[in-house]
Amino acid sequence: MDLKPQILIIDLRSQYTLLIARTLRELGFRSAVLDPKKAGTWLRTAKNVRAIILSGGDGSVYEKNAPEPPKEIFTARVPILAICYGHQWLAQHFGGRVKRISGEEEYGSTKIRTVGNAVLFRGVPKAEKVWASHGDSVSRIPKGFSVTARSIKTGGIEAMESADRSIYTLQFHPEVPHTPYGKKMLHNFAERIAHCTKDWEPSAIVSSVQSGVESVLGKSGTAVMGFSGGVDSTTLAAMLAPVLKSRLLGIVIDGGQLREHELTEIRLHAKAAGIRIRIVSAEHRFVRELSTTVDAEEKRKRFKKIYTAILNEEAHRFGGKPALLQGTLATDLIESGATGGATIKSHHNVGIAYSGIQLNPLGELFKYEVRALAESLRLPKSVFARQPFPGPGNFVRIVGAPVTKERLALVSWAYARVEEILQKHGLYDTYSQTVVALLGVNIVGVKGDGRVYGPIILVRAVKTIDFMTAEGVWFPEETAKEICATLTKHKEIVGVVFDPVDKPPRTTEAE
Repeated sequence: MDLKPQILIIDLRSQYTLLIARTLRELGFRSAVLDPKKAGTWLRTAKNVRAIILSGGDGSVYEKNAPEPPKEIFTARVPILAICYGHQWLAQHFGGRVKRISGEEEYGSTKIRTVGNAVLFRGVPKAEKVWASHGDSVSRIPKGFSVTARSIKTGGIEAMESADRSIYTLQFHPEVPHTPYGKKMLHNFAERIAHCTKDWEPSAIVSSVQSGVESVLGKSGTAVMGFSGGVDSTTLAAMLAPVLKSRLLGIVIDGGQLREHELTEIRLHAKAAGIRIRIVSAEHRFVRELSTTVDAEEKRKRFKKIYTAILNEEAHRFGGKPALLQGTLATDLIESGATGGATIKSHHNVGIAYSGIQLNPLGELFKYEVRALAESLRLPKSVFARQPFPGPGNFVRIVGAPVTKERLALVSWAYARVEEILQKHGLYDTYSQTVVALLGVNIVGVKGDGRVYGPIILVRAVKTIDFMTAEGVWFPEETAKEICATLTKHKEIVGVVFDPVDKPPRTTEAE
């Protein structure tokens, strides 16, 4: 199925850019995300563009080398929606003023009040909460524009428009779930203003992935993939196993980083996906390499090195020159800086040194979308409702201490007990991700009337849709007390701490 995106999203170095695309797809609209240079080329040649969205960015419009949209956005003669940095760039471009105004910086939830009857805010309450992240503000709007929303707290400009030019701008982020009516605004822009038609659905993604991979491999080409049994790799396998059959092999790497009983679950999920797997036991290789560093990024780099070596070794054993398929998602690409934003942390499955062709068929999708695909493929609930687990697993849940077999066993035990408690209280499935980590700091305690000196376990849970933003969880008091009592029964665990901080400023994982 040949789908031509009607909406062009121009990435101006925002970490939220692909969230715009995700929300549009959720509404039924497909979009293309391009950097300014590629966007200019596309606008000169494409005939089907009906709307342009300018993303936010990580800089200031008055800085040297600040990102700029291509001039073709104005010659395309289609509606433009600009968000955050894009809002400021358009204000400055048309003669307005942008500057840092003390007291108008906004980071997190804020309240706005709409002005007039702007089409963009049709069906949106006059006063509402939005999610903002900016230090600069538009202090003076350009000629020909009108203010359509202001901050309730400061009176600052939160939105403006020029109906004659068909330009609409927002200082806040409608694409994140923390803006409750943001999806409605994007729908108003796509359907009411740009008159786009709905052209995206999960079945189209499946057929697109299958045809795309087959076009690269041909009729006889083979492929391998790292198979973790998680929602990403299992869903990708379920999409491709029916067409590749014996030409596809899943490689399961057991380096000692897995949770209790995880290999059993991996085998069950491989069977559900219809993929043949090979389990590689390599704990000694990983522990030896990771036992001499406490730095999280260094751990990821060393894990990636061994992970890559094993994939290459197993691909060679498989025979021929198999392509490498990866279930890498947009979130991984964003956080590793692969899409142009700031690097938050590296990922073992981004930019690896593989000897053959590498394909990332899910690279523009988010966890939310992949879960929907898994359910549409009739995979078991244990797949599409499964909480994420980092590729390096418990290696990066040992924080501030070298990896040892003993610490791996301890953090694995602790996670299993926390999961059991949360399941018992009916809480586990209400959280998007639960993190249990061992902190490399010993504290003093008393057990059996004697002094003990041992480690602390950190427990963290978050709720999120897309894993780009997340709300930290405060556990019920009864549950928290049970977790503390259960974990400290272990002879080595002395303390338990809880981390309910939102993302941002935190990331989901401890490291």
